[in-house]
Amino acid sequence: MRKVPLRKCVATQEQLPKKELIRVVRTPEKQVIVDETGKANGRGAYLKKSIDAIDLAQKKKILNRALNVEVDDAVYDELRKLVNE
Repeated sequence: MRKVPLRKCVATQEQLPKKELIRVVRTPEKQVIVDETGKANGRGAYLKKSIDAIDLAQKKKILNRALNVEVDDAVYDELRKLVNE
């Protein structure tokens, strides 16, 4: 039995397996990117793969607080595209 890594969604506060979440990263250069590999360098925050969680994070500026930087609307659009695939 392998241990399944769990992470907490910053929007819904749910503990979920890492594979069910999307990682958003603030790089050392202060850029915010969507990390599909889960291995990008920088401060990361996890969001549940659902439109509701992304909308909540955008409305309440949860990612801004978690990453200590202003998150662009383009990042949220990219997250929505990723969920709809």
